[in-house]
Amino acid sequence: MHQGYPTETLARFLKARDWNVAKAHKMITDCLQWRVENEIDNVLSKPIPLDVYKALRDSYLIGMSGYSKEGLPVIAVGVGLSTFGKASDKYYVQSHIQMNEYRDRVVLPTASKKQGCYTGTCVKVLDMTGLNISALNRQRLLTAICTIDDLNYPEKTDTYYIVKPPYVFSACWKVVKPLLQERKKV
Repeated sequence: MHQGYPTETLARFLKARDWNVAKAHKMITDCLQWRVENEIDNVLSKPIPLDVYKALRDSYLIGMSGYSKEGLPVIAVGVGLSTFGKASDKYYVQSHIQMNEYRDRVVLPTASKKQGCYTGTCVKVLDMTGLNISALNRQRLLTAICTIDDLNYPEKTDTYYIVKPPYVFSACWKVVKPLLQERKKV
């Protein structure tokens, strides 16, 4: 889980709980329990059936698109054009966890070697092109994904960039914003 950086991992959980040691301790304990119960350490070796995988890739548009000027991996998400309706929520969640684990086990260590120092976060570009009111139908799935990220992969995104937000974005943002913890750069 700490990928050789236990101090940085503990700091992420502390920061996620506003430096409250008791809350951070509970969070990391719950995270470790979640990892064991869901066999997260083996999740990359659990393939998604090929037909389901193709449906996921066609309907959940996400991928690494390079590095920022600061050397952070940039992950692009086609939020507006992702349809999410071609597989069960279970497979979207599994795919999302696999992407998180791949980021943590491969992408971030590669960035650390490239930079010559620890790199523990990425930049996410959320492309809202095509987003419409039907996105609210995905609320349950998106809430599940955001909850997994918030509780088990805290402080892994340095910056979010929102590209081409349509008018309907403000309605969707009202749903998503409470799930995110605002952080100020220090």
